[in-house]
Amino acid sequence: MSLSSTPLPGQGPRYSAAQLIELLQLEAHVEGGYYRRTFDAGHRPAIDTGDGERLLMSSIYYCLTEQSPVGHFHLNKSDIVHFFQLGDAVNYYLIYPDGRLDTHTMGPYLDAGQALQLTVPGGVWKASRLSGGGSHGYGLVSEAVSPGFDYEDMTLGDRRLLTAAFPGHAELLQQLTRVTDH
Repeated sequence: MSLSSTPLPGQGPRYSAAQLIELLQLEAHVEGGYYRRTFDAGHRPAIDTGDGERLLMSSIYYCLTEQSPVGHFHLNKSDIVHFFQLGDAVNYYLIYPDGRLDTHTMGPYLDAGQALQLTVPGGVWKASRLSGGGSHGYGLVSEAVSPGFDYEDMTLGDRRLLTAAFPGHAELLQQLTRVTDH
C-alpha cells in the first residue's frame, strides 16, 4: 500500500511556513533556514571535550522553507540525531573525511524510503535542502546534539577549500555552500 500521494491520518493542522516560524519563535540560522534552541542540559554537570567544557546535550527545532531552502555545508564536532517533525521532505548530504558521500531523505513517507530519524557523527560535513514539490512549503526537524552545541565547535563550509578537498563533489558543493570572500 502506498501512502505517498495521500495525507497521513493524524498529521494535525496545516501551517504556512510564516505561521510555523512565528508559532515556534524561530530565527534565521547562520547556515540557512530557521531555528530555536529548545533544551540544554545546563542542570547537569558539563563535560570536558578537550576543546573546553560543553553541555551534556542540547536540542533545537530546525526548519527549511521555500524562501530559505538550504542548510549550507558545515561541520560539527558533536554527534547530532535529527528527527523529522512536520511538512515536506528534507534531503541531507553527508561528506565523510574519506570523501564518501551519503544522501538521505527525511520525511513522513516511510514506504517511499524516507526516514524519521538520521544520525550524523561529529566530523562529517553536512548540508540539507528542502525537497522540491512538497505541498507545505517547509520541512521541520528537531536535532539532539551531544555534547551540546557550541558555535566554537561548528565550521561553515568554505566553497574553495571544500572543493579542493573533495573535487569529486564540486557540483554539489557549488550548490550547497555559501560564497566566501578570499
